[in-house]
Amino acid sequence: MKQEITGHTALYCLLGSPVAHSISPQMHNASFLHHGLDARYLAFDVKPEQLADAIKGLKAIGVRGFNLTMPLKREMVPFCDRLSPAAEICGAVNTVINENGILTGTTTDGIGYLLSAKDATGLDDLHGKKIVQLGAGGAGVSALVQAALDGASQIDLFNAHARPELLRIVDQLQTRTRCDVRFHLLADQDALKKAVGSADLLVNTTPVGMAPDLEGQSLITDPGWFHKDLVVSDMIYEPMETKLLALARQAGCRTFNGLYMLLYQGAASFKIWTGLEMPVEEIKKKYFTPKKR
Repeated sequence: MKQEITGHTALYCLLGSPVAHSISPQMHNASFLHHGLDARYLAFDVKPEQLADAIKGLKAIGVRGFNLTMPLKREMVPFCDRLSPAAEICGAVNTVINENGILTGTTTDGIGYLLSAKDATGLDDLHGKKIVQLGAGGAGVSALVQAALDGASQIDLFNAHARPELLRIVDQLQTRTRCDVRFHLLADQDALKKAVGSADLLVNTTPVGMAPDLEGQSLITDPGWFHKDLVVSDMIYEPMETKLLALARQAGCRTFNGLYMLLYQGAASFKIWTGLEMPVEEIKKKYFTPKKR
């Protein structure tokens, strides 16, 4: 049943550029309909130099909440009146709730990744867990921060370069959480092998392995590095099984890809705005059926 737009219809939206490809409008509008909410979600192509005017307009018309995608996640931070701990440490925002003109920003990318891990493997409690993370781009930083906030005991972060902003985040996590976050250069293969050998979870957040240009590549090529109790994940979902995941599966590890990360970060945003659960199983069937290759 289609729900009509009324004079009371609440507006939510996505800002970024480009956004025409996004399935967020389908996800959120289907969820509003599922719950019988008088609300709509739209996508607006907004470039960084237009963000200030866009925020002013959204506040003026009383938009209830909005998401931000690239290239606006960092640019949104100074426009927020309040920030969640995760957004503050990351220096990035992908979800905003507007409460009487007060904008509170958070990031649900890390939450989305961890919920997708629970969905795929049942790994729902990070307390005491050791994690090895490869790379620290936008979503990777969010996963790093959320894992530390959620109680991981140790995270060994391997990145190609020691970026000052990344080292700041590592230092913040060491200070503000009980997680022992250790930075390593990816070139240090001895340290990587040792860390993987004692880890509970390995996650690749780099594009290595992604179709078409990097497909068939992996930052770890020796399946002997894996142990059967290790959970291995890749934020890539095209292809559905990267070389890293194939090697890990062959070694007897539980594996999962990044297909449902978008779904669960959207579900986290939906709950922030409405207090309700997104009907994830319904959304999965409608919009997240894996493509046949």
